This record gives sequence, structure tokens and C-alpha cells, in this order.
Amino acid sequence: MKARLPEGYNMKQGDMMRKVQKMQEDVAAAQKEVEESIFNAKSGGGMVSVEMNGKKELLSVKLEKEAVDPDDVEMLEDMIVAAVNEASKQIDSALEEKMNAATGGLNLNFPML
Repeated sequence: MKARLPEGYNMKQGDMMRKVQKMQEDVAAAQKEVEESIFNAKSGGGMVSVEMNGKKELLSVKLEKEAVDPDDVEMLEDMIVAAVNEASKQIDSALEEKMNAATGGLNLNFPML
């Protein structure tokens, strides 16, 4: 005995495939938009500034002269790490926001950059 598919099944399947394809395009566009964005973060009251792109590539580090204390290099290192981590969090947040918009809020477990 052959199973019968409900009337209009192929049409519903086609609509679903178009929606999935549109979602894939939206996700790719969202990811590209984030990758092409520039993120800035500061630490130490603005003494350290970093700039990263959405691919999490560090583009620049700017240090205020007051941040450079030869007797306390460890503090400067900590401020740089803090600024880079903050920029990375900004990227993750932007990517999550764009992915939620592209998928209509569906949690599809996209890996973060």
C-alpha cells in the first residue's frame, strides 16, 4: 500500500524550501555585514583604545602616554587585554543580534566567529 501525501504537499514543500533559502541568504548577508564592520573599545578610562573588524582581527591599538609606565608594564598589558576582550564581546553581540533578525529569532546554534 502506498502512502498518500496530503493535497498541496509539494507546494508547501516548495514554499518551505524558498523560505529556507531566503533565511540562508539573510544569514550570509548578516554575517558579511558584521565582518565588514569596525568595533572600537577602550579600557583604563580611555587610556587604551583598540579597533577590531568583525572577523575579530585586531586593526589598531592606541595608547595614551599616561598609560605607558615602565614601572608597571603589567597594568598596561591588562588594559590591552581588557579592551580587546570588550571589542570581541561587541562583535559577538552584533553577530547574535543580526543572526536573530535574519532567522526570525530561531535558535539555530550558529557558531560564533
